[in-house]
Amino acid sequence: MASPLDTLAQHASGFDELYGLELLEHEEGRISGRVAVRPEVCQPYGLVHGGLYASVAEALASLGTAAAVSDEGKTAVGLSNATSFMRPITAGYVNAVAVAVHQGRSTWVWDVEFTDDSGRRCAMTRMTIAVRERA
Repeated sequence: MASPLDTLAQHASGFDELYGLELLEHEEGRISGRVAVRPEVCQPYGLVHGGLYASVAEALASLGTAAAVSDEGKTAVGLSNATSFMRPITAGYVNAVAVAVHQGRSTWVWDVEFTDDSGRRCAMTRMTIAVRERA
């Protein structure tokens, strides 16, 4: 029997598989994951590309929201994404923990903290997810 995390991981497909998202933990209002640093996710100077952070934030927040609202016949899609960078990551893993700070009927807002393998905060994303009726 598949665990809830395995079931959720099935939805992290397509683009999320392409860049290598690995889901680690999930409970309502909190989800974490990581991506291995490799040349394909870095910009020319060897730093993890900013687009990777945005992608991970949207994936975690969308999956976390969708898991909470799917029993109501609803789905979740990204609405806005704002990322601030503090320090680069050049090796190891990009680790991410997303925490829901607002769980409304039509929108959820998440804060996503990114750390390196030493636990240093490297970036923060504020992610807004739209909750809509499933088509």
